[in-house]
This record gives sequence, C-alpha cells and structure tokens, in this order.
Amino acid sequence: MNKEVIVIGAGLAGVEAAFALSEGGAKVKLYEMKPKKYSPAHKYNGFAELVCSNSLKADRLESAAGMLKEEMRILGSITMESANENRVSAGGALAVDREGFSDFITERIKSISNIEVINEEVCEIPLDKNVIIATGPLTSDGLAESINELCGDCLYFHDAAAPIVTYESLEKDKVFFASRYGKGEADYINCPMDRDEYLRFYNELINAESVELKAFEKESLDNSKSKDKFKVYEGCMPIEVLAGRGEDTMRFGPLKPVGLTDPHTGKRPYAVVQLRAENLDGTLYNLVGFQTNLKFGEQKRVFSLIPGLENAEFMRYGVMHRNTFINSPKLLTEHFNMREHQNIFFAGQITGVEGYIESAASGIIAGKNMLRRLQGLDMLTLPRESMIGALSKYISDETVVNFQPMGANMGILPPLEDRIRDKKERYRQIAVRGLESLRSIIDEHRI
Repeated sequence: MNKEVIVIGAGLAGVEAAFALSEGGAKVKLYEMKPKKYSPAHKYNGFAELVCSNSLKADRLESAAGMLKEEMRILGSITMESANENRVSAGGALAVDREGFSDFITERIKSISNIEVINEEVCEIPLDKNVIIATGPLTSDGLAESINELCGDCLYFHDAAAPIVTYESLEKDKVFFASRYGKGEADYINCPMDRDEYLRFYNELINAESVELKAFEKESLDNSKSKDKFKVYEGCMPIEVLAGRGEDTMRFGPLKPVGLTDPHTGKRPYAVVQLRAENLDGTLYNLVGFQTNLKFGEQKRVFSLIPGLENAEFMRYGVMHRNTFINSPKLLTEHFNMREHQNIFFAGQITGVEGYIESAASGIIAGKNMLRRLQGLDMLTLPRESMIGALSKYISDETVVNFQPMGANMGILPPLEDRIRDKKERYRQIAVRGLESLRSIIDEHRI
C-alpha cells in the first residue's frame, strides 16, 4: 500500500493530522495555499492561524473544553505543545500569543523530514491517493466544487444553526411532548405561550442586539441563492429578522400553535416553541426554526423568556456565518474517513466539529486512523465517554436528520449512572471517567 499521504490545509486540523502521520513514519505532502493566496479571514503567513480569538477556551478539567484539551495532551497534540509554550495570562482560560503559537507550529512542522510543505492551492481531490482534507470553514471555491462533486451535493456553504439546550435543564412542568395533530410519536417538546408571554418575547427579540457580519459573509449570503452548486443550511433567515416582519409572522411560521393542545389547559396555545432531539440519548434539544445572528448574551437573555427555558443550559448558541461543512453523518465514519471512498479522510470544521480545539482534535484522530489504515490495522474507535469519541460519534451518527455543527460540551457525553446534583462535581467525574476510558484504549492499542 502507498505510504504517502496528502494533507490539504495547514490549519489546526491539518497540522495535527500531518504531525500524527509523521510520528508514525508516514511520508506527508502538506498543501497550504498561503502565502500565495489567502482566504477572506486569514492574514498571517504561518500555519494554524487563530483568526477570531487568541483564546482556546477553559482549561479546567470539569469543563468540556478542559476535558478535550487533556485528551489531546494524552494523544500527543502539537497544538497543546505550542499552547503551553506560548501561553499568556487569561484567568481560567487557555490563551496564547497568536503569532508565537503559529510560528512554533510552523517551524516544528517544517523541521520534520518526512513532511514536505507545498505552497499551492488544491482545486481537485486526487481520488486515487490517500488524502486528508482539512481546509476549514473558508474552503476556496475551486476545492469546494470538487468536494461537492465527491460528496454528492452534501456540502453546505453557510451555517445557520439554532441554539441547543440540555433536556435536564428544562422546566418540565411547563412543557409537554407532542407532535402536531397527534401524528406519529410525540417527537417534539413544546413550550406553550399565552398572548402576554408571546408579546413580551416578541418585543425583546426584535430589539435584541445582533452580531455584525463580516463583509465577505454579507456578500456570500446575499449571493448564495444564485449558487445552486452549494446549499444554504436550514434556510438563511434569522428568527429575529422573521419577527421584524410583523408581530404575528412567527405565529404563522416556526411558532405556529396549530395542531397542538396544551395538556395543562386543554386549549390550543397562542404560540408554541418546539424543541427537537439533537442526539439519540435525548440529552440535547435544539430550538426548531431558531437560527439566529443575535449575540450570545442576548440569546441567553431573550430565549430564557420562553416558558420552560427560564433556566435552560445552552450547550451551543445559534450561529449564522459562512462555514463550509459537509453532511458528515451521511458521508463519514466515526474514524473521519468516507464511507464510500475509504482512502479519503476529512478533518476540522469542514466535518462539522465547531471550534479551534475541536478541529485540532479531529485532525489527530484522522491522522492516526489514516496511519493505521496504511499499516493494515483496525481503525481506532474511541470510547463515547471521551470528548473526542463523543464528537466522532456525533458527526457520524446516521440517524441525525438535520445535522448541525457541534463543539465540545458535556451534553453529548453519556450521563453518569448515579445522579450528582452539584454540576461542577458531576462534570469533574464525567471528565475523569472519559480520561480513564481513553487511556484504556490507548494502552490496548499501544498508541
């Protein structure tokens, strides 16, 4: 078998994949189009450029981000090595000097003899080669077309995702399970509103503060309808824009109450917000039709006005930005390679993992699994109790109907057998369990 691997993209996922492969002795051709060509958001020459923030989120073990980082350290992450060398003071978060962080990784990767760096844009996927595609949410148009052809019209050009909350944080006495007109199983959680509750929510929503889109995002959103080669995920109208078209617009759209009866009153509500299960375990629910461009703090404030969501724990907030990603549950295995083209792997945000460290983590697993494939070994299946394992299973879950990108959060992990009321202690024990399960797999496979 050919022991050479092409890695496309030298962002966090790409460098992690290349590093993992090189550590195992594989020869790597790492393609990076900078400095000959830049995406609309990138400016620095170096690899693993952090664009939006210098923060890699919390470093506490009892946080989802902290748990994920510890797993990455166990797996020999170059990202974590650079972060340690370039750390700056940021309280409980892991923040870095962005240029120092990038320079460290760039120099390290370029110093490895079995990694050849090629500064060229790739516009066509070589299907007969071993390839890891790690080009991120701003994949260039040429390669995006090639990916779209490979994936069978399963490439999304914009991320318009609704917020996700935990089931356990809902006020159960205020909501009810039901489907409209009683058809099928009671697949939705319904949050009923009377007129006063609806009007209060409506007024706060239309006056809430939104995130300002970048110029290239505005342009691509405006032109997206004419790009029939790409899809706009879940439509592109934010809930606040819909509400701004009139007081009753939402009541004839995602908040329509028809076909539903509130068992608490025996009557049809004035309006209803529906929640749909996000995972098989039913621990996460998304707000149906609530793609939004509101600032995160505003989402928490306004959406907590919905009956039943007063104390909701948001595992991710709604986002709306340019974010090229594939419909991974239809296309990928949990090992990050394609179901139909097993020599083609994807890594990073293009797979639907959301965030810097999540992207880097997926690159580690894609690299290690590509290496095992080259060596004729079984793929590395990570335990679902680990954060990386849970993310791997989330992006490859074939039962998911409306796939949305997801970052690390405690809601995607299986709950503990014994309920612990204190959230900090509960999360700490979940993290300890996950790390132990990951170490066990590493020892078993001698990674």
